[in-house]
Amino acid sequence: MILPWLDYLSWGNDELEARYTFRLAVRKAVDQDLGAVAKFEPPDGRLLLAFENEVGVGVACMRRIGPDTAEIERVYVRPPTRRDGMARGMLDRLIAVARTAGYDRIRLDSQDFMTAAHSLCRSSGFVDIGSVLGERISHECKSHWAFMERELT
Repeated sequence: MILPWLDYLSWGNDELEARYTFRLAVRKAVDQDLGAVAKFEPPDGRLLLAFENEVGVGVACMRRIGPDTAEIERVYVRPPTRRDGMARGMLDRLIAVARTAGYDRIRLDSQDFMTAAHSLCRSSGFVDIGSVLGERISHECKSHWAFMERELT
């Protein structure tokens, strides 16, 4: 499970460093996520893993962030297996789970350079919003982030 998760955070940090000359604490983020993995468990959340030939190649998570709001996090598919619908399948599954769980909306945030992910989310009904999720993102980073939401009702 940890490999796609670590790949996602490492890739994102490499891009942040190349583009904006700063890094986030990757190992700390993975340890925090794994230490609080229960936030991704049913009934309020989900943790999806994608495998190809018994090797983990993708991850996608959802958790409750408010009484009627879920957040999607850590959607990532390793580069060699991209473009085969795996990310869309995981995103669609999380949207369906959120709807079934009774959420009214789903939010997400991602770095501004993740344009393919933004296109995928927009094609699934997400729209750009202000930085309502930004309280955990540092001021220095916030200008390099995109914030999106999808209504489910």
